[in-house]
Amino acid sequence: MDEGITIQLRKGLELTVNHHPGGAPSLVYLHGGLGNRLNWRSQFAFAVDQGWEALAYDLAGHGGSSPYRRYSIGRHCRDLTRLLDRFGIKRPVLCCHSYGVPIGLEWAQRHPTRGLILIAGGTHDLDPWWEIPLMTAMAWGGRHLFRFDTMQRWAQALMGTQRNPGVEQFLAESPIPTDEHYYRALTIFWGYNFFARSDATSLRPIPALVISGGRDPCFSEAMGEQLASHFDRAEHLHLPEASHLLMAEDPAAVNRAMARWIRTLA
Repeated sequence: MDEGITIQLRKGLELTVNHHPGGAPSLVYLHGGLGNRLNWRSQFAFAVDQGWEALAYDLAGHGGSSPYRRYSIGRHCRDLTRLLDRFGIKRPVLCCHSYGVPIGLEWAQRHPTRGLILIAGGTHDLDPWWEIPLMTAMAWGGRHLFRFDTMQRWAQALMGTQRNPGVEQFLAESPIPTDEHYYRALTIFWGYNFFARSDATSLRPIPALVISGGRDPCFSEAMGEQLASHFDRAEHLHLPEASHLLMAEDPAAVNRAMARWIRTLA
């Protein structure tokens, strides 16, 4: 999935997309803040191996996609609808990581959804106390420090993520960005709480798989349990040794859990 294709979704917006036209179910991957579609490399390849349809793309302002003038979760959702219409995907399984989770929940509230896979992300309290001042400083100009490889390596060491070839590739393909758009895009999630501001009862019948990591500084086991409680058919998988980059840290466990859970869907 290295290259991807560029799609002009609407005037002024191009998205970089990877699509594999397999069979049902259709898995659609939403990456988190500061990330890109390649964060899902292992899960995309696994879906292809299973013969499933798979779609991963860079959110606006991330990776190879063009930025918005103004960011909002609603705008991301509208463009997701346009993208799925383009590929004829009617009832996807949305696979969401970190800040991709709120986008997935908002979209699923208004559109037919076969299931939700929610990894290392919830609907509130996702921004620890240090995130807002740090990201604000990065937007003001601190991001330029990360043009130097030594700063990238120092920041990656602080993440506490267990290193393996998959994590090394994840970090190489998703370094700390030096473009302001990434940091402006984050602000729409600060203070956001889907279940406090939405009539979310329509989500209860949707099957959900929640996955959390024991070393994740942003999304705890308790937060995973709380998120799962909002669904009638939810399973919560907790990986005690994993951190925030679950998909790359333990791709085998994540892929097994996804495959087993997908087979339970109607």
